[in-house]
Amino acid sequence: MSPSKTERTDSDKAPKKSKDRAAEIANTFEWLITAFILAFVFRAFVMEAFRIPTGSMADTLRGAHFRLRCRQCGYKYDHGFVPERYRLPQDTIPDRNVSLPRTRCPSCGYYQPAGGAMPVANGDRILVLKCIYQFFEPKQWDVIVFKNPLDPSENYIKRLVGRPGETVEIIDGDVYINGQISRKPPKVQNELWMPVYNNDYQPVNPYAPSFNNHRWDQPFRTGSSQWRIDEASPTLFHLDSPADQINTLFYDTTDDTNNDTKGGNNFRATYAYDDVEEYKNMPYCSDLMVRFYCLANDPDGSIGISLSKYETTYQAKVYFSLGVVIVTKQEKGKEPVELTALSIKHPTMNKHTLVKFANVDHQLVFQFGSEKLTYDLGRAPESAGEIRADIQPQVEIFGSGKLTLSHVAIFRDIHYTEAKFLNSPERGRAIKDNPFILGKDEFFVLGDNSPNSEDGRWWSRPGIANKGQRPYNEGVVPRDYLVGKALFVYWPSGFEFPWPASLKSFLLENGRRNPLSRAVYWIVSWKWIPSIGQMRFIYGGSDENP
Repeated sequence: MSPSKTERTDSDKAPKKSKDRAAEIANTFEWLITAFILAFVFRAFVMEAFRIPTGSMADTLRGAHFRLRCRQCGYKYDHGFVPERYRLPQDTIPDRNVSLPRTRCPSCGYYQPAGGAMPVANGDRILVLKCIYQFFEPKQWDVIVFKNPLDPSENYIKRLVGRPGETVEIIDGDVYINGQISRKPPKVQNELWMPVYNNDYQPVNPYAPSFNNHRWDQPFRTGSSQWRIDEASPTLFHLDSPADQINTLFYDTTDDTNNDTKGGNNFRATYAYDDVEEYKNMPYCSDLMVRFYCLANDPDGSIGISLSKYETTYQAKVYFSLGVVIVTKQEKGKEPVELTALSIKHPTMNKHTLVKFANVDHQLVFQFGSEKLTYDLGRAPESAGEIRADIQPQVEIFGSGKLTLSHVAIFRDIHYTEAKFLNSPERGRAIKDNPFILGKDEFFVLGDNSPNSEDGRWWSRPGIANKGQRPYNEGVVPRDYLVGKALFVYWPSGFEFPWPASLKSFLLENGRRNPLSRAVYWIVSWKWIPSIGQMRFIYGGSDENP
């Protein structure tokens, strides 16, 4: 090959390599632009991430909050952080520990005094499925994101309870649609049970004077029965009695300031997430569930649960020898009446069996192991008897033979409040004897943290509409303002890496005059370790008709 030919070949290759490099760069930019467009389209029309700023949906979804564990019994709970109390702008997360307000354990009733610096956890970060409501009708009990009708620049998140053309009424904590109680789907109901007492969490110092303003004493009273509580194992209840002799455990909420022994948490619709000073102003919640595990050693024995609502008592009892569950109802001053019965497999002796009994949304649900019995009390308001919201419900566990109960706990249902506070003259919208009728393309929403939620009950001005259109009606979310359905908590409030406290103190002190130290302090304070166990789906409406 001649030199001239070689030179020509090399000179031809140089422009070709340059063209290939230019094409690669152009392709890279093309992919980047395409990816950016797809991401923009996905965010705008398919799914978008939001952060929960406030506690109006707690405990379903948490805003900024303190993560707490009861100093006495070890029960974990959250308490909302309110920036305004610390003279901080709304929706502010402080980058350092702040003073903790007074809180109360939702299980043992211990009041943790104010004071002591604690970090503030971020609100839950959620994924919202957008545009779904352009193709499917919203379902009742969906958790939805929408534009605030009073300020459309803000996004709100609440639970949808009323749809176009429906009449909404809140009566003693329950939602009624067109005069009939609206029952929550099972998965939603499971998320909304709130603790009243859990016997697995025993205080380490029951003689402290801060349990509901008195010293702690076991709230389940044995009375003159043969139930006993072993001091060495206080989480267990034991019974050894004749099979034909019924013995009762009574859950006591009495607050008697003249005696040393006093009761446990009462059944008011309180939230550990909220200000404890308002607890005394909350109404009673009479939709309850009792749960425990039963270990039976006598095939002729029995086990049962009793729940009262207003002036009526409902009992569910399992007869081991007969293999049957019987549910009865007893109104005040009358004889018990059998409502329903269910034949079950004869219980296996010396085996722990799950037992549950709930009275919720005018429906009795009893579970014994894998067997479940449901009885419909009726959907009209009067089907549960005369409403007596001033009467606190009662809980009893009764049995006969040889039994051991473990993991005993009481829960209450969510309770939508009709007023700001108990006996308050300020009444909300869509309450008893004042039903709220929704028009075309109008929806009604409530917050799960009912006493601390600005929602359709309290909006006092017409909604702002687009220019040229008349304002929307008060108290409604117009269809135009629906953003999407809350789907998944993908990043619950995380945890900091356990850096040495001395390092953080050094960075914090130097950060006041050194921007670099301030930036490093922000980095080490970032809660980048996710709380994987709190990642969860957000359950809403379903096609089921419970």
